[in-house]
Amino acid sequence: MPTIASAGQLTAFGQSVLEHHGVPTADAHLLADSLVAAELWGHSSHGMLRLPWYVERLRSGAMQAVTQGALAQDSGAVAVIDGQDGIGQVLTMQAVHAGVERAKRFGVSAVAVRNSNHFGTAAYFTRESARQGCVAFLSTNASPAMAPWGGKVKAIGTNPWSIAAPAGRYGVAVMDIANTAVARGKIYLAAERGEDIPPTWAADEQGVPTTNAKDAIHGLILPMAGHKGYVISFMMDVLSGVLTGSQFGSNIAGPYQADRKSGCGHLLLTINVEALMAQADFAQRMEQLIDEIKAVPAAAGVSDIFFPGELEDRNTAKHLTTGISVADNTWDSLRKLGAETGVALPC
Repeated sequence: MPTIASAGQLTAFGQSVLEHHGVPTADAHLLADSLVAAELWGHSSHGMLRLPWYVERLRSGAMQAVTQGALAQDSGAVAVIDGQDGIGQVLTMQAVHAGVERAKRFGVSAVAVRNSNHFGTAAYFTRESARQGCVAFLSTNASPAMAPWGGKVKAIGTNPWSIAAPAGRYGVAVMDIANTAVARGKIYLAAERGEDIPPTWAADEQGVPTTNAKDAIHGLILPMAGHKGYVISFMMDVLSGVLTGSQFGSNIAGPYQADRKSGCGHLLLTINVEALMAQADFAQRMEQLIDEIKAVPAAAGVSDIFFPGELEDRNTAKHLTTGISVADNTWDSLRKLGAETGVALPC
């Protein structure tokens, strides 16, 4: 039976556990909040189940508890941050602040982050840029999960990316996708819950499509849209790894690899809306686009048409009222963390 906890309870627990491992209070809160935001959105694959992974990386020293990102290059509208193996969420929020500030000055900015770590959900950061009146694009690379098109050995990551824009009365329009048929975290979540996965998600180590989540973890995740998912993922590695001066391809380590430095990189592109038109005009145009999309007659069996990000906003409103359902295996992992750190679970 899943355990129900509030967003505030889970955030406080995660923050305390991270502080116990030497993470400064503000940074611990940011990391914990990013995990709980994913839970609120309905994406438990990127939620609290990842907290033990981060803790193990802190314990091994693969990820530094105190993030000391350094400005490696400053060209005005373009900057490079060397993360020095700090916390991915902290480094990426530093990039957001720098990206927005520079976009306000120059109209557009590009901030690269090298030698970082897994940052959770990309939308957590592009949403923040959009709330500050900008359109943002964020890409990252990840450890190998899929084979190149036609291959049978994994050599390229899911390499997710997100785009967000302010949307007037609708808040923020945002997309956040991996380039595989499914984000790897959803396979880990299915394994945590003992659930089968669709046969279109992954293949086992022999390259045979599988419904067994545990076999899929050791096998290959299939690309979305066939060869298109592969080539998009390849180019996201170009942007996130090759261009930023970080690691790329098979040299990236994932957050579940406790003792390997990640080496992942991120690229944030930020456009100040006011460099193109008044914020009010942009908001009106976004509202018009969304109104048009939502006015499309729904197909049989469909109750509503959503614009990108709307479902997550609805889920957040619901979960803030009903609480967040935490899978048994995830709760057991949190209970273990609590016992090891002396931090009481919320319920």
